[in-house]
Amino acid sequence: MISGAGREFIIKDTHRGLYYEDGKLTKVIEAGRYKIPRRHRWLRRRPTVECMLVDVRERELTIKGQEILTADKVAIRVSILVQFRVTDPKAAIHTVDNFEDRLYSDVQLAARRSLASMTLEEILTNRNRLSEDILSDVTESANGYGVAIRRADVKDLIFPGNLQEIMNRVLAAERHSQAQLVEARTRAEVEQIEAQSRAETTRRDAEAEAQARRLREQAEAEATRAKAVAETQAYEERVKAAEALEGHPALLRLAELETLRELAKNANARLYLNGSLKEEV
Repeated sequence: MISGAGREFIIKDTHRGLYYEDGKLTKVIEAGRYKIPRRHRWLRRRPTVECMLVDVRERELTIKGQEILTADKVAIRVSILVQFRVTDPKAAIHTVDNFEDRLYSDVQLAARRSLASMTLEEILTNRNRLSEDILSDVTESANGYGVAIRRADVKDLIFPGNLQEIMNRVLAAERHSQAQLVEARTRAEVEQIEAQSRAETTRRDAEAEAQARRLREQAEAEATRAKAVAETQAYEERVKAAEALEGHPALLRLAELETLRELAKNANARLYLNGSLKEEV
């Protein structure tokens, strides 16, 4: 509390001042330089002035070592870290006797109510729920005495000795189970990749074999067509030759003589004339 007639004082930007005249709050003053007026001037009495500084910076409050029974009757000790700041200096000083003590009690009770409704497993797996419960439970009442809560987080969780050992075993088992799950998933993924690779190889082999079969069939068809064309051409040539011989008997005789001449070149050739064998020399 700042008092004293004629005294000068400075309020920093981190604080606000409650300005009292004869014990009555007249205004809330911001950062700056101020002077308490003298009590008498020209035989005229002035009110007694006092100024109370209120810190409006964000601060922390630790709710230490609260032993609470969970919904499944497990006793745990929990510490909670609360971050808050004064948003209404007048309400913080005038509404409650001590806003920090009141905030401590409100957060403590809200934490007890929240943790008592949760099982141990829920507390371990979802600590954010405690923060959310405290904020929803205390925010409105804290605003009533000029305080805004920024965060309320679990700082420490302490279990009974035997429970701690059990929890360590459970956590170890969970980690082992997770490792096995990851290994199984990896193995399954590898097998799936290998199966896909085999299927792709089989598909490509089948496509290659089908393509080769099509090429063979096309080649055979082409060869058959070429053979048919050649036979057709040969037949047409024989027909033309027969027509030419039929129209010109001399050509037929010439062909016979050519044939005999070719036979004469062969020492083993035999020639049959009128049913008797004549050996060509």
